[in-house]
Amino acid sequence: MADSVLYDVSDGLATITINRPEAMNALSTEAKVALREAVLTAGEDPAVRAVLLTATGRAFCVGQDLKEHITLLAEDRKTGSRTTMSTVGEHYNPVVRALAGMPKPVVAGINGVAAGAGMGLALAADYRVVADTAKFTTSFAGVALTADSGVSWTLPRLIGPSRAADLLLFPRSIGAQEALDLGIANKVVPADELAAEAVAVARALAEGPTVAYAAIKESLAFAAAHTLDETLDKEDELQGRAGASEDHAIAVEAFIAKEKPKYRGR
Repeated sequence: MADSVLYDVSDGLATITINRPEAMNALSTEAKVALREAVLTAGEDPAVRAVLLTATGRAFCVGQDLKEHITLLAEDRKTGSRTTMSTVGEHYNPVVRALAGMPKPVVAGINGVAAGAGMGLALAADYRVVADTAKFTTSFAGVALTADSGVSWTLPRLIGPSRAADLLLFPRSIGAQEALDLGIANKVVPADELAAEAVAVARALAEGPTVAYAAIKESLAFAAAHTLDETLDKEDELQGRAGASEDHAIAVEAFIAKEKPKYRGR
């Protein structure tokens, strides 16, 4: 895996760190490939029970590396091809699908600005811990592009379609407190506490009932596009799965014994 993305697994927690601080963690082709590899690896590893996505430096991720992008666009114009924009399907989509769809919780530790695809990565997580100095912006229309990296799906579900349209049509900087008020951030902490708090939240999830968390993620995604009756049937199915898990038996036994459960993630 390239140095542009760091990957570490410890006690069930996979930490994925975007590591291009000199470029505000802009996503070059190398970084996108490495990020895709890291996220897919975490999703498929049965030893991983939760994922923390964060970054080094003063930015979380400013999205596409525009310096590389403009060079690739020039090459496309010379050849008459459109290969540059294939990055959406080749890189961004697999990452967002894996983050949102993996059967384990994903925490984003937002240490700084999250813009464009960087905001998309943050919104694909299940829980966002945000530094009080961090900012969000859609930024796509500012460079004459439409939303990608799932933003047109995730953003309106978090803040409503009208507000989402406003932020996409008129990109602006959203501070941490406004992000919390809108529902983009789950928790805002002082910047110097961000790293420790994000790890604490992710660690708590890594030690929790993994099968139940997977069912919660699946039920929320299902309910977003189905009727109440269909969702009730889905809940019935998923509750059966969670109820048959070893962790559920552990939780019931611990409750009766008035002890804290020690989940095994299965």
